[in-house]
Amino acid sequence: MKYNFDEIIDRTNTNSIKWNFNKELLGYEDVIPMWIADMDFKTVPEVTEAIKKRAEHGIYGYSDGMDSYFNSVIKWMKRRHGFEVEKEWICTCPGIVPALHFILKACTNPGDRIIIQSPVYYPFYDSILHNHCEIVNNPLKFEEGKYTMDFQDLEKKIKEEKVRLLIICNPHNPVGRVWSKEELTKLGKICIENNVIVISDEIHSDLVFKDYKHTSFASISETFRENSITCTAPSKTFNIAGLQVSNVIISNRQLREKFKETLLNHGIKRLNLFGIIACEAAYNYGEQWLEELIEYLEDNKRFLNDFIKERIPKLKVVNTEGTYLVWIDCRKLGMTEEQLKLFMLTKAKVAFDEGFIFGQGGEGFERINIACPRTILKEALEKIEKAVNSL
Repeated sequence: MKYNFDEIIDRTNTNSIKWNFNKELLGYEDVIPMWIADMDFKTVPEVTEAIKKRAEHGIYGYSDGMDSYFNSVIKWMKRRHGFEVEKEWICTCPGIVPALHFILKACTNPGDRIIIQSPVYYPFYDSILHNHCEIVNNPLKFEEGKYTMDFQDLEKKIKEEKVRLLIICNPHNPVGRVWSKEELTKLGKICIENNVIVISDEIHSDLVFKDYKHTSFASISETFRENSITCTAPSKTFNIAGLQVSNVIISNRQLREKFKETLLNHGIKRLNLFGIIACEAAYNYGEQWLEELIEYLEDNKRFLNDFIKERIPKLKVVNTEGTYLVWIDCRKLGMTEEQLKLFMLTKAKVAFDEGFIFGQGGEGFERINIACPRTILKEALEKIEKAVNSL
């Protein structure tokens, strides 16, 4: 490998939420943080060099993306996902979570019903509730160790609840499914037939393992594209979340103008200068780095699977098709939500994102971030093994 993902990098005293705020956020300081979704790897060297070069200029005035920025996004989407995007469709925003809030502000009225598929990324709930809308849940089905969509329940609830919007997570966080083209097509047809706009969170779309393929919802057909909003970002892919840059792709002019007007109404006009620089450099020069990252994550996933199967058989790993987040079934431990949380924090001394925070169906599960050097992953698993065996 050209890049060294085994390197241990000290992130203490770097304002890192993951490594500097355990006491404040979790209540316990002496824990290995495996919860928040950022990586313990240095980003693409060309990204670092581009930031350094721009920093040396010494003037950091108001900035915006130039043609080279938008071209890097367009070429990346076509090259990696077969999604042909036009420049005018791209709306920049400082992060996908803020984008979700602004999308709902632009496209809904208080009281509108929005459907999600739990267990799912918990900021979805906040974005709906903070915009005074109502949550309609279409829980995923978990059968024989695999998650699938419940289309019968989806169609029933969309019709009965008069749903306005659907937010899909693809690849799905936290269960790790990379939805197939067939699944997305079935979902899209139901939404078209019932006038439901699809918001597709595709922030993890670049992080897909070799036996699977990401399909961007909007790339399936022009009809789907015009009835959807696609949320993308380089942040998870290249570990630059702190630079707060995302690209919201909206081909439907009416939806796009509503979104852009909402951004302006909230004082959002442009991106952080270094976010622009980092995004462009990552998409132009980061492909080999990404391929090696996925290979390393695949090995970490294999290591995790083997370790738990052989040494902590009370736990079960749900196969992850994409993302660097793995969903672990801990229900055989027979603990309540709070008991499991405290057990992992105080006995194993490992911090996870607790399954219950992802909503219905997440109880008894833990989400672990495997985007770290293998020595850290091994240490965390050994701590869990010791704690579980002490029961």
